[in-house]
Amino acid sequence: MIQKCREVFEQKFGAGGEIHGYFSPGRVNLIGEHTDYNGGHVFPCALTIGTYGVARKRADRKLRLYSMNFEQTGVVETSLDALKPGAETLWTRYVKGVIWAFAKKGKQIETGFDFLCLGTIPNGSGLSSSASLEVLTGTILKDLYGFEESMVDVALYSQMAENLYVGVNCGIMDQFAIAMGKKEHAIFLDTATLSYTYAPVKLDGAKIVIGNTNKKRGLGDSKYNERRKECETALKEIGRVKPASSLGSLSEAEFEEVQNAIADPIRRKRARHAVTENQRTIQAVEALSQGDLAAFGRLMDASHISLRDDYEVTGIELDTLVEAAWKQPGVIGARMTGAGFGGCTVSIVRDENVESFLRQVGDIYREKIGYDADFYVVEIGDGPRVLF
Repeated sequence: MIQKCREVFEQKFGAGGEIHGYFSPGRVNLIGEHTDYNGGHVFPCALTIGTYGVARKRADRKLRLYSMNFEQTGVVETSLDALKPGAETLWTRYVKGVIWAFAKKGKQIETGFDFLCLGTIPNGSGLSSSASLEVLTGTILKDLYGFEESMVDVALYSQMAENLYVGVNCGIMDQFAIAMGKKEHAIFLDTATLSYTYAPVKLDGAKIVIGNTNKKRGLGDSKYNERRKECETALKEIGRVKPASSLGSLSEAEFEEVQNAIADPIRRKRARHAVTENQRTIQAVEALSQGDLAAFGRLMDASHISLRDDYEVTGIELDTLVEAAWKQPGVIGARMTGAGFGGCTVSIVRDENVESFLRQVGDIYREKIGYDADFYVVEIGDGPRVLF
């Protein structure tokens, strides 16, 4: 894959000079959805699919950017002096945003670079193709320009790019999971403090299966920012009767005591999800540490129900995939993953049932929705790396 990228890079930008290759993974969140901006816990892992990149420094201040996933767009040429937040909708905004964020943090980049990328993550699937590209860019900047930022810094700068340059008010989970990924481990991350531990994911005869609804969505055009605002308002209302630094700081019992302070019943449901999902995530990691995969699966199922009923971010496509999964033999747990409103599901399926799962769930989805879902049997991989 990376060799193909290099060949196309040389076709587009010419051979010669110091050409470097990179990889940044995608991610899937096993449990803990819409908790990352509510001060709760998440449990994501990096994947072996992701974004490949090839780059070469230039002597001037030009940026020349090309994506093999958007060939029709061609080479986008700009300059380090022309980075303006919110100014465009092309894929290049994620690259430019990270360069802009590094500069805002005092990391001045004096010369531009030529850049090509190829993503093996389906765009708009909810597996964080945009965050993968952002962290890839940060990894390239570190390597090409000798910045000594930690990978946690790269995650934070990437989130800053998404929030302030792209205009999506996302939490830290996607960028952190990608930047800090570790093979065969998920990351138990407290988003309020950024303290984290790696937890081995031992599936023992089961596989992680991603189901892509193929309903196109983007965080920017979804109701993501609306949900975040609802939670922020609910927290302020709770704060009038009980000090709370975040919804994630509340136990379920504490929430029951103060929930009536939230005037609007819709906001009350949103806050309930944030509180209960955080507790489910803590319980799920504990279950996994004890080897209780069945309990982990039950918590995944409960997570989807909460996202469907209290947070209302699923929709017919995601619900169809998950409800079809629940009916299949060998399914330990299934839920939507990512922001919702389309995107993907994640299921844990016994090895011997994977083939029939793909066939049966695919058939049910096609019959109800009218077009195909795509499925990926994935492995947990490492974080970003320099390939050459």
